[in-house]
Amino acid sequence: MIEVRNLVKRYGSHTAVDHLSFRVEEGQIYGFLGPNGAGKSTTMNIITGYLAFNEGEVLVDGHSIMEEPEEAKQCMGYLPELPPLYPDMTVREYLVFAADLKKILKEKRREQVEKVMDIVKISDMENRLIKNLSKGYRQRVGLAQALLGDPKIVILDEPTVGLDPKQIIEIREMIRSLKERHTVILSSHILSEVSAVCDYVMIINHGRLVASDTPDRLSEMALGSNTLELIVKGQMGVIVSSLGMIPEIEDVNYSASEEEGCVKAVIKTPRDVDIREKIFFKMAGIGCPILSMQSTKMSLEDVFLELTEEGEREDFRDSDASEEKEKDGGEEKFAETEESEKTDPVPVSVMSGENEGCEEMTAEGGSPEHESDL
Repeated sequence: MIEVRNLVKRYGSHTAVDHLSFRVEEGQIYGFLGPNGAGKSTTMNIITGYLAFNEGEVLVDGHSIMEEPEEAKQCMGYLPELPPLYPDMTVREYLVFAADLKKILKEKRREQVEKVMDIVKISDMENRLIKNLSKGYRQRVGLAQALLGDPKIVILDEPTVGLDPKQIIEIREMIRSLKERHTVILSSHILSEVSAVCDYVMIINHGRLVASDTPDRLSEMALGSNTLELIVKGQMGVIVSSLGMIPEIEDVNYSASEEEGCVKAVIKTPRDVDIREKIFFKMAGIGCPILSMQSTKMSLEDVFLELTEEGEREDFRDSDASEEKEKDGGEEKFAETEESEKTDPVPVSVMSGENEGCEEMTAEGGSPEHESDL
């Protein structure tokens, strides 16, 4: 549905989007996740044709956003972070106006407006002025505008910012329901929102894609192995000796449990190995009952922090290397200048006349005829 290839966007010397590439498939809800200033909104604005870019290519349903902007935009509905509403219009007036802008056929406008108001549950507000609506209802009006024309792709930039918890839950439910008819791209820096709503997550940091997969697989990849947490009743030495006989265990950490007479063990195994049955029979064989056994995995928050902090460390190292290089270059240049001053003293003046077209220059670099002007 959407393909982004080596996208670059610069603002002067600042690179907001740095050779970004990804692909969005049909019938999924994609979460575009990153810290503030990561380049999420810039990328959204480029995809929707609101912003030009320096390098790369953006294809929407096979149409280039640069070469075929009209065809590409007809496939998309867009809700910016700040919905483009006219506060002095009623809800119905605004949606009819938006339908007109989208060139929806006149005979179909009424039906379309009724349909989107029903989807976002604002039919009972149709004659209210937008300026008299709460922020939650204004957000719904903006979402209704994005759904006009039944676009294949719906792009939502920070759709729940500033809403109260009840409104957030309602908007999330609406977004989940859109999956039945649309491909959805949801930009957010709220981790719980992406985890609750999205089928697929793309994490962006400093304009670069640092990870892309389902939330569960991102957790597995970041963790690198399966982790089991056990609480076993028995003596530490006996339990350690028994678990040491299971070859699939890569690593295990033991500690005293808060429960009296119990041992806590955190066991790591290869990602595709399940040793729960072996552990059960080993502990049963030595008469040490397992009080608790549970798999643990990194949350999306943990994955996000690990990936973005790693990116910041790399940028810091690159910055240090660049500064060190500049410093070394400056010291070399200074040394060369010092050496030159020792061996080739600068003359007090160079007289014109010996070389045609030359003027007399003073030691300060100016010509005598202009000295009086200074």
